[in-house]
Amino acid sequence: MRCQVLIVGGGVGGCAASLAASRHGLRVVMTEETAWIGGQLTNQAVPPDEHPWIETHGCTAAYRSFRERVRAWYRTNRPLTEAAAADPLLNPGAGLVSRLCCEPRAALGALTEMLAPWRECGALAVLTGCRPHRVAVDGDRVTAVIFQVDGEELAIEADWFVDATETGELLELGAVEHVVGAEARSDTGEPHAPTVADPLNQQAITMCFAVEYRPGEDWTIDRPADYARWGTLEPLMRPAWPGKLLSLTGSDPVTLTPRTLVFDPEGEEASGGFGLWRYRRIAAARNLIPGQGNRDVSLINWPMNDYFEAPAILPGADRAAAMSRATAGAESLSWSLLYWLQTEAPRPDGGAGWPGLRMRPDVMGTETGMAMAPYIRESRRIRARATLLEQHLALEARMRETGLPADQVRAADFPDSIGIGSYRIDLHPTCTGDNYLDVASLQFQIPLGALLPVRVENLLPGCKNLGSTHITNGCTRLHPVEWCVGEAAGQLCAFCISHNCPTGAVHSKAELRDEFLRVLDSEGVERRWR
Repeated sequence: MRCQVLIVGGGVGGCAASLAASRHGLRVVMTEETAWIGGQLTNQAVPPDEHPWIETHGCTAAYRSFRERVRAWYRTNRPLTEAAAADPLLNPGAGLVSRLCCEPRAALGALTEMLAPWRECGALAVLTGCRPHRVAVDGDRVTAVIFQVDGEELAIEADWFVDATETGELLELGAVEHVVGAEARSDTGEPHAPTVADPLNQQAITMCFAVEYRPGEDWTIDRPADYARWGTLEPLMRPAWPGKLLSLTGSDPVTLTPRTLVFDPEGEEASGGFGLWRYRRIAAARNLIPGQGNRDVSLINWPMNDYFEAPAILPGADRAAAMSRATAGAESLSWSLLYWLQTEAPRPDGGAGWPGLRMRPDVMGTETGMAMAPYIRESRRIRARATLLEQHLALEARMRETGLPADQVRAADFPDSIGIGSYRIDLHPTCTGDNYLDVASLQFQIPLGALLPVRVENLLPGCKNLGSTHITNGCTRLHPVEWCVGEAAGQLCAFCISHNCPTGAVHSKAELRDEFLRVLDSEGVERRWR
């Protein structure tokens, strides 16, 4: 096959890139390894982690359209109560982690609807079940990506390429300069970077799953083969983890002191406080018309099923094997967590276990009820012309850099900003034993240079693989930022094709750069915080 723009990876960023490039009349192909496009939102089943201003500002117009379409999907496909249907800010799952906690199928429906006009007119082809296998290069340019599809090879040639894979696969396969794991403090100057660089220092991955609760019923699964190990494991971390992994007591992400959480699918709604059942609830029975057997559904993505025993990303020949081992380990841990919840988790009444917890394979689109793919927090990242550092956006680091107090300090201002984001620097425990790192950050901008590899001319990052660090990945890996990066990458491909220029020229020539930024403005991309 041949196209003008090949987008490898159909996740959040890949879909945004496809929309942006297709709108300019280009011939676009987007590939996806799993059966569902949508990445974090769908095949990984992670409700969108967003900043508190998301309903009014702080994202692109296209991302806002996606959110509106999710709510519209519920009004069409679910028996909402009159009040829920009329709520312009409907939170379908009434979860705590987001103002739009939704089922994976709702996100899939919204994305499919957004892409449909371009697929129907032939501008965009979406190919699922495609795994990148090799990358063909000619000097500083990529010429083709070769995929494995049903045991056969498919080569797709293109003029421009966007790596929107969850792990930056094209960077490895195409020998594009990149970083994985943690950089050394001497390289980045970041206060929280380790003394020595370590490519194995990668955040935990998680195999999410969805459950409902049926009081008085017993849906206890067979005891998992690895339960004896997972049920007694006490993680060895720096600073120390307080006891067993399968426990309601773990490390507070900010203070690292012991913190005991609440899990009570029967009583959390009435209490109104924080509880794990409500935290990532993606379907709320209270939003649905009674009497139709509707139940709450909660998405399990907790500290207890963060898998950190082995890295998901290794170079060279170990690439596929490392991902396979990590995925199997994460799934094993999640099955054990479910069994622990059903049999041993402490109850408020002094008992143990919630046998009424039942897996919901229909929600996840799989036979087992586990997600189609693991939630991968950290990718390979390009060595970029500009790298987003802790000093650019972390509250304390900016205060030291500028000498300003907390109520006056702002994140670094980039004249070439291509988008904005806001989230705490939130790093989960790592494969090398680091406990949480969770520090305050500021509303930040993303520089154009963070999308440009130092050498390769026609490949752009489309998600978590932009020019960030192990530290700043903690606030750039979330859904709105990934969408923003993908959308900017798709727009930049279209701009460079229409102007017959390399990305370096857009970065270095003020007139081209300003024209490109005006294009982003006209497309509804917010590049500055209000």
